[in-house]
Formats: sequence, C-alpha cells, structure tokens
Amino acid sequence: MNRAALPRPASVSLAPTETQSILREATDVLQTEGAALIKLAGRLNQDFCRAVKMLAECRGTVILTGIGKAGLIAQKISATLSSTGTRSLFLHPVEAVHGDMGFMRPGDTLIAFSNSGETDELLRLIPFVTSLDIPIIAVTAHRESSLARLAGVVIAIGSQTEVGPHGLAPSTSTTSMLGLGDALALVTARRRGFKPEQFAAWHPGGSLGLKFKTVRDLMRVGTRVRVASEAKTVRDVLATSHIDGRRTGAIMLTDENGRLTGIFTDSDLARLLETRHDAQLDNPICKVMTRRPITVTPSQLITDAVSLLSEHKFSELPVIDEEQRPIGMLDITDVISLLPSGQHTVEESSSSKAA
Repeated sequence: MNRAALPRPASVSLAPTETQSILREATDVLQTEGAALIKLAGRLNQDFCRAVKMLAECRGTVILTGIGKAGLIAQKISATLSSTGTRSLFLHPVEAVHGDMGFMRPGDTLIAFSNSGETDELLRLIPFVTSLDIPIIAVTAHRESSLARLAGVVIAIGSQTEVGPHGLAPSTSTTSMLGLGDALALVTARRRGFKPEQFAAWHPGGSLGLKFKTVRDLMRVGTRVRVASEAKTVRDVLATSHIDGRRTGAIMLTDENGRLTGIFTDSDLARLLETRHDAQLDNPICKVMTRRPITVTPSQLITDAVSLLSEHKFSELPVIDEEQRPIGMLDITDVISLLPSGQHTVEESSSSKAA
C-alpha cells in the first residue's frame, strides 16, 4: 500500500481552558489511584505473607478467578504468574460450573478477586473448590464479606473511592487489585528462585526476550566471521579472508596456537589508505592490528555486551572461549534494537580499541 496515498487524520484543536480541564481531571484520576496504592502498601500484613508462602509452595496450578473487571484483573495476574515461573490459569466462575473446573486437582491453589465479596457466580463456585481440598486466597475489600468467610487467607484491600463520573466505574478498586496481584506474583517469583534465564526462555519473541538472551544466541559463527593468522601480511589476509554474503567488518587474528591476539577492521584499512601508508599492506598484519581487543564470552548476557558496544562506540565484539580462541563475533547490526535511544549510530566502526 502506498502510504503517501493514505488520508491524513483530521487535526484536533482544543481551547486552552478545555486543555486545562482535561488535564486536571486526568491528574485527579492518577493521583487518586496512586494514593490508593500507597495506602494499600501500608495495609499489607501477615496475611499477604501467608498468601505468598502458599503460592511459593503450590505444587499444582495457581488458579485465578473473578467476574467482570475483577475477572480481567485476575486474567492479567494469571499471565504474570505464568511468565515469572508459577504455573497459572484463569477460570471463569460461570464456565467453571459448566465443566471447566474439571482441570482442578488437589494441590492447586485458588485466588478469587471480588471487591464486594458478594458476587453470586463466584460464591457458587467456592463450595466445589473446597470439596477438592483446594486452599483459597480471597482478594476483597472487607473481611466480613461472604467470600472472605469462605477463604483460608484474606487480603483485604479496604474501601475504595472510585474516581471518574459519579464514582461508579471500577477504577481505584481494580488498580488496587492489580497492584496487589503484581506484588503477589513478583514476590512469589523471588521466593521460587526465578531467574532471568527462565524469563528469556518463556519470552522468546520481541525485544523483552531479546534482552535476556546470551551472546551465544546472537553471535555470528562459521562462514559469517573472518579469522586469520597474525603472521600473514595485510594484503594476504584481505585476499584470503573474503566470504560471500553479509559478513562482519572485522577480522580476528590469532597466534600459532589459535589464540586471539588482535583485530583488524574495515575502518583500520581505511585509515591506512587515507594516511597513505599503503606500504603497510605488505607487512605482517600484527604490525598494524590492535592488540588485546575487548572481548566477550558466549555465556554473557546480551545486555552486557550491548553496554560495551554502546560505551565504546564499537561495531563488533570478538567472542572467545576459555582458552582465548575466537569462536564468534557479535555485530552491532544484530542487536541495534537494544542500544540506548539515540545511540543507533556508531561513531567508531571498530571494536579495536584496546581494553
């Protein structure tokens, strides 16, 4: 599709007084909800700790349930638990009593979200859960509610003043549930010993998963990198290290034992020619290479390697094994999406600055 042919969106103009009014209302919403979270943080007590212990020791599935907006919050927290090392599923209370609770087993744990604690569909589900000897954590406003009386652990979020027109739409209450659910999930993840490597394994797509990959996952190997002996002349190295297709612009140089001793880049070649040192082309490349280049290992996190690329304005980083032998090359074009904003260009297209 030709983007130039697309119609331009209509412009929207606001009077200064209208802008101020909108921003004032939005600020009130955010400040009220933020204050509710701070107040909730001060309410946390032993019940929260008991809930975390139950979740951390759960050997089955953590099942979350709720109706309406509370149900949507339960779905989000279930997803957060799953992505941080705790097996979790969302169960709709209505669908549950029509067959969906068949996947529930002893050893599971249920978290029920309901601000009022009087939701009929939810209360009808609880006796079936109890019959399976499944412990229940209730997230609700008050301990006196019907749901709270049926639960083994109750986390009371307290009365909430909903914001917005007439204070009717669930807003502050659902924000409090969301914040509390995140706290449960993330504290539980730490108690379970959840590690970044696991997060990466369960988030293989997108930049989020990319951040937790290792150098091994993204380094160039085999015919995509150039390795040559430091004893060869610059001309011989350039003539014999050519490879087809997209390649890195750096040549890793080794001694007679195959250990990395230096690096020579396209930028290094350009400087020789620009300074009219053409005679150096027939000298051993070890005379003009940069010795002791900064390197990384295959097990390092890609974020650490990207920090080196960004800090030193490099285009490439040699990857070496425990015996200092080159086994790959990390190229900036493969990790450019992880560079800090504004640093997607490289001033020095060489990684040949010595450590």
